[in-house]
Amino acid sequence: MKKLTKNHLSAAAIALLLLCVAGLPGRSEVQYAGIAPNPAASARTIIDKRPVVHADGIKFGAYDPHGDFGAQANVSTEALFLPWEDVDLETLRVADAYALARGRNLLITVEPWSWDVDWRLTSGELRAKVLRGDYDVNMRAIAQMISQLKSPVIVRWGQEMEDKSGRFSWAGWNPQDYIAAYKRMMDILREEAPGTEIMWSPKGLPGLQDYYPGDNYVDLVGLSVFGLERYDELAYNKHRAFSEALRQGYDLVAGYGKPIWVAELGYEGGDAYMRPWIETATLKQSAFPNLREVVYFNDRDVHAWPFNLGRPDWRVVESLAAN
Repeated sequence: MKKLTKNHLSAAAIALLLLCVAGLPGRSEVQYAGIAPNPAASARTIIDKRPVVHADGIKFGAYDPHGDFGAQANVSTEALFLPWEDVDLETLRVADAYALARGRNLLITVEPWSWDVDWRLTSGELRAKVLRGDYDVNMRAIAQMISQLKSPVIVRWGQEMEDKSGRFSWAGWNPQDYIAAYKRMMDILREEAPGTEIMWSPKGLPGLQDYYPGDNYVDLVGLSVFGLERYDELAYNKHRAFSEALRQGYDLVAGYGKPIWVAELGYEGGDAYMRPWIETATLKQSAFPNLREVVYFNDRDVHAWPFNLGRPDWRVVESLAAN
């Protein structure tokens, strides 16, 4: 098996593991005319858009490959993303030391594929191999490494499974097949690293309930919430605040009675668009009593968004990355 060694990864501790995220399903600008751009409303002067962490609010974490939150004391969770093929698992020890030195939990998203697109299986091939047990050894190796880490660990496996856009090879499977695969992997995790918490993490779309594996296999529920000003204008004909973007997914999972996280958060736009996100993302709101933590995705998106919007840069400080 080909290995991704340390010298192929970022020098920053949590940049050791990079996320392979896909873009949102495409929609034509003709079909969704939206509203015309307003340069004045989209004016940008904010140079650091990190969320305000309210002292009496919900907890805050970050996926932070650039180290922008490295010295921030009120960060509860260090998030990272891990493929289960072609990676040097020893890098987890470095991430563990980084989190431990800052008193943070580790949220490890295990993506059941290779990040090398030339090595990826089709969705059907991956499903068959996982259900047959061919990847048990991969998950067991990850779980055995997690059992040796010193930081508290949460594992999020096969996220956004109800999204049928084709972004992830494991998403859009027959629900029973996904549930069987999820349970198989979590059983291995519990056997090898019994103190690890488990996060079931849909995107937040209608139909997610079909993929729920049952209360015994869920400690936490994670959702994905992103806000892009121009996308909102084209897709929704209005600007959405954090609470509105969260509402659909939250309402769909609240009935399970589990603690809810925003496992991936990002926003980008002009000052007037971003300020409400910045100010309310960690604010306790009576509409979301089960919300416990939000985790900011502090990097540029890997894939382009619809309407020719390119790859949004969610990073809290403006980077030099070109669209």
